[in-house]
Amino acid sequence: LSALCLVAAAVSGRASGVTLTNLSYYSGQALRDADEYQKAQCRLDLRYPDACPGFATVVWFHGGGLTGGKRHFINLDDPDIAVAAVGYRLSPKARHPAYLEDAAAATAWVVRHIAEYGGDSNKVFVAGHSAGGYLTAMIGMDSRWLAPHGISNLRLAGLIPVSGQVTTHFHVKKLRGDTGPQ
Repeated sequence: LSALCLVAAAVSGRASGVTLTNLSYYSGQALRDADEYQKAQCRLDLRYPDACPGFATVVWFHGGGLTGGKRHFINLDDPDIAVAAVGYRLSPKARHPAYLEDAAAATAWVVRHIAEYGGDSNKVFVAGHSAGGYLTAMIGMDSRWLAPHGISNLRLAGLIPVSGQVTTHFHVKKLRGDTGPQ
């Protein structure tokens, strides 16, 4: 912890934090061209420490088989790490690869904007569980997803795919006509 974080924790009993909800990670022309489902679904919640400059951030993608689930904060034991809980479009309302495009757009938003809240854009980690782990691996390992946002996947501090399907997702296999076992 930085000296400022230690002082804040000593005074308050723990480091203080801020939570912002329902932030759109698409903007400009992309948002004007979006349908109502995309406008509603493509949002994130951001929880960050307000007295610890230079903090790391975890971009968190929920699980749900790419067909269900909703954004939520993961429970980290360290209040000095920010978390961006991301919502993304789901199948069948959205078609492949919409959820990958959303994951990349949300990650790019965090990389571009986290410094405005006191974070370090060089300390952005991407993580997710199950389908979220798949999204994590795909945008973190394949440069084509972040490239339209002018960001290299190599800029990410790390990838944490928890129980992710890293070659492809079972839902994507199904969409591609693969009827073999999962």
